[in-house]
Amino acid sequence: MDRSAALYARARRAVASGVNSPIRHYDPYPFFAERARGGAVWDADGRRYVDLCGAYGAMLLGHRNAAVMAAVSAQLRRGTLYCMPTAAETELSELISRDYPSMRRVRLVNTGLEATMAAIRLARGHTGRTKVVKFDGCYHGAHDYALVRAGSGVAHYGLADSAGSLRAAARETRVARYNDGASLERAMGDDVAAVIIEPVMANMGVIPPRRGFLRRVARAARSHGALLIFDETVTGYRLGRGGAQGEYGVMPDITTLGKALGGGLPIAALGGRRDVMDSLAPAGPVYEASTFAGNPVSVAAATASVREVRRLGPKMYPRLERECAALAARVSDAASSRGLPHTVNRAASMFQVFFSASPVTDRDSAMASDRALFARLAAGLRSRGVFVPPSQFEAAFLCHAHTQADLSRVALAYEAAMGALAP
Repeated sequence: MDRSAALYARARRAVASGVNSPIRHYDPYPFFAERARGGAVWDADGRRYVDLCGAYGAMLLGHRNAAVMAAVSAQLRRGTLYCMPTAAETELSELISRDYPSMRRVRLVNTGLEATMAAIRLARGHTGRTKVVKFDGCYHGAHDYALVRAGSGVAHYGLADSAGSLRAAARETRVARYNDGASLERAMGDDVAAVIIEPVMANMGVIPPRRGFLRRVARAARSHGALLIFDETVTGYRLGRGGAQGEYGVMPDITTLGKALGGGLPIAALGGRRDVMDSLAPAGPVYEASTFAGNPVSVAAATASVREVRRLGPKMYPRLERECAALAARVSDAASSRGLPHTVNRAASMFQVFFSASPVTDRDSAMASDRALFARLAAGLRSRGVFVPPSQFEAAFLCHAHTQADLSRVALAYEAAMGALAP
């Protein structure tokens, strides 16, 4: 028995279901990480994997980025938690506002879940309305108003929502079909406080918006007096310095950021129009609070990460775009040459392969792909030293620290793993 098997057996006795997040589990057991550096992670038995999970997109700069590590080390010497305002929080918020002009004022929180939960409450409090429209397969965190027909692990385990969720919350949530403007129009009404969307579906296996779709979403929201929330927990700083809203030229009323913002530490943000953000307490009536919000260690990491992205971005983003496009093409060629019906979707430095002969444009078409075959592919990649998220409904991510040798190894591993799947 290898160490990961033993560690998993031990974890099952102490940790609920053996893992602290459902997406970390796969059969027969997950490997346990020991350390990481650059674009790679090592398991408890010392095996090295090229890491295409990247903490589900958080590690844009790679593991243990020198600038982030230096900032964290310096802050640790000054203290870890004050629960008092710091100048560093303001500096980070100013940097975010410069990169995301829609985020005129910013509130720092700890996770993407907190950010989207606060964004929905803020929209309700600001508009005085109750209904929220989301899109089938978009994932906005594990809270009641967002778990209806969600992506990520909810879709992976075949759940429409979660046991224990309030049915009253679900009744306040309407679901539209992603990439279908007519479906959204049917869901709208003058009782809708907000439309929340992943501008690129990154928790359904990478599904980009059709041309003009996001503009149609924005028009529909504003024509009904609803606020538009872009959940850029994954796409923020991933698609570019300005995220999906910069890439597609659509400005939301509220934005949430997470993952790549923190450079590997837990931090997230919500921000938006001044009048909307001024509805948050203590200036306004919408309450949102957290002991760890603006944690100085996470703020230091995020500030260093954003500054690195600003420094590296002009060369980093075009390079990652080229490398991801080339890798996605090789993955597609490998599947084609072995007679495997497939679709490869990509957005910037993230991609996913679906074993489906039809285009994957929404939740239904993603769910119709051969997920058992994907699970075999993911296992085949792991056995060849490449780690991708084990769920069909996540994305594979390239990072700044991946080397040409890493990318060559990844391409060869996909080719070999596809060969093992050939009918």
